Amino acid sequence: MDKLDPKTTALVVIDLQKPIVAMPLAPHSGVDVVKRTSDLARAVRACGGIVAQVRVRFHDGKEALNQPSDEPSMSRSMASLPADFFEFAPDLSVEDADLQIVKKQWGAVYGTDLDLQLRRRGVTTVILCGVATNFGVESTARDLWELNYALVFAEDAISSRSEELHRFPIQHIFPRLGRVASTADVLTALKAA
Repeated sequence: MDKLDPKTTALVVIDLQKPIVAMPLAPHSGVDVVKRTSDLARAVRACGGIVAQVRVRFHDGKEALNQPSDEPSMSRSMASLPADFFEFAPDLSVEDADLQIVKKQWGAVYGTDLDLQLRRRGVTTVILCGVATNFGVESTARDLWELNYALVFAEDAISSRSEELHRFPIQHIFPRLGRVASTADVLTALKAA
């Protein structure tokens, strides 16, 4: 992977919330995803880049999407969400200077000011990590790609509900949208700048 210019690079962290990372995830555990994401966040901040922490949150559930579907979505079961649903995973590296983005659907672009905040800071490249590969990460990636951001996927800092759900976008979608790399390779590219 080429070097990454930290002045124009942001790390966008998708849904690393306490109960989300506690779910059974594959192929990478929630603990591993949080650790690798925290390593990336510290490195991005240290070289002057931006970290955007994205969480999904609903005020009263009425703003959640609720289209008919064969499988019920999380937004349909607002009453069953744990009280700590909006809290960051305990070991996630979060700092006051990080952008805080609240979304109401899978993707972090539509209905938020993520694009506006990145553009105002001169960001042209986004490193993506978080949960879930084929929901929040993929939806955000597709929107950012259409907005002309260069994308980097930290594959081992991303996970889903099963290895199969993770592997398909990693192998067939993400290589068409950007570059897929390990956390170690992303860290090396940041240090090379």
